[in-house]
This record gives sequence, structure tokens and C-alpha cells, in this order.
Amino acid sequence: MLPELANSGYMYAAPDALAPFSEPGDGSGPFLSALRVLAAETGGVILTGFSESAPNGLYNSAAAVGAAGILTVYRKTHLFFEEQDLFLPGDTGFSIFEHAGASIGVMICFDWYFPESARTLALRGAQVIAHPSNLVLPHCQTAMVTRCLENRVFAITTNRYGTETLGDKRLTFTGASQLMSPLGERLLQAPVDSDCVLLAEIDPTLADNKRPTTRNDLLADRRPEHYA
Repeated sequence: MLPELANSGYMYAAPDALAPFSEPGDGSGPFLSALRVLAAETGGVILTGFSESAPNGLYNSAAAVGAAGILTVYRKTHLFFEEQDLFLPGDTGFSIFEHAGASIGVMICFDWYFPESARTLALRGAQVIAHPSNLVLPHCQTAMVTRCLENRVFAITTNRYGTETLGDKRLTFTGASQLMSPLGERLLQAPVDSDCVLLAEIDPTLADNKRPTTRNDLLADRRPEHYA
């Protein structure tokens, strides 16, 4: 996994400035094509954030890229702050793709702030939530403990570190990429301010157990008739 907008960086004054660093979601552009080659060499799937060009404008998107091409493209549902000046609101909804026997759902950065994002993915069968991010607020890494507990899913948050500037504007990214378990355990965490490679082996089927007690099921016990 790579972070949000890994092909372009984050800060741009207008869509026209970002457009040269954007590409279609069909995998025909240079960035996703290069990842397809790498995926074929490793036999894996690479999930990355990227700026997607579409006939109607730009989307803040994420693509899962395998040796055979694009497995899925997700367009960010909840745009953060000045992203609204660059991107169209995502129109794909939340969906699942399969890889190596695991059901993987995707959300991007600020989507974490809306509990419905992770819950929708869990309801649709996600065992793992892939969460490419450019986080600047300090809360997400801790809040993902709750997201994983309330949905009993694994979650991988990949985040940038360092600072990006645009004129007199300045953003500092919080780093600390992490892997969370369905029990809210932090299995891996990167530093806040340096490169890091960490490796873990997980059993995605652990996320199929939605029972915090023998008499409760986090999904089956929901009472949506009272949530309207």
C-alpha cells in the first residue's frame, strides 16, 4: 500500500495545476502502468492513492493494481477541507475486492472521520480495510482502534510524513502508518518522521468473528429500525 495521492503530492492551487499529474483509472497512465509491472514481478497487489482524471473532472482515488490490471478503483467519498476545490465528490460508493483469499475494502484518509465508511465496508464483507492517507489531524491512528473494534476488521493505514508547502500554506503529515487487528491491537506502527518497512502475517478469517461475547454479534445485533 502507498499513501493517498501517491503519484502527485497533495497541495495544488487549482485543478488545472493538478491535471498534468493525474491519469485515468483504467491503468493506461504511466504511474498505474508502472505499478502493474511491479505487481507482476512480486506476484502481489499494490493499492495506491492517485489523482484520477475523468471526463467530468478529477477524483481523489485509490486503485488496487495486480499483474492483470486494475482490480478496483475507489473515489473518495468525504473530501477534506480544500480538497473540495480540486476534486469531485466520489461517486463509486464503498466496495470490496478479493485478493489471496481476503476480502478487502477501501476508504481514503478523511473517510475515517465518518463511522459509516468502515461500517459499510464491514457490512459488505470486508475482512481488511485498506486506508491510504495524507493525515494532518492528530486523531486518526488512535481512532482506528475504535473503527476496528466496532467492526471487527483489520485496517491498514498508510500515511505520509514530512511537510508540503504551497505559497504561504504549509501542511505537516503525521506519519505513523499502522496495521490494526480486529481486536483493536496495533500490530505494526511506523515512525512519525522517517521511512520504515515493516512486515506482518495475518489471518483475514479472524475478522469473520463478530462476537465480542458469546451472546453478541456486532452486525447481527444491530437495530437499524431505530437509527433513522
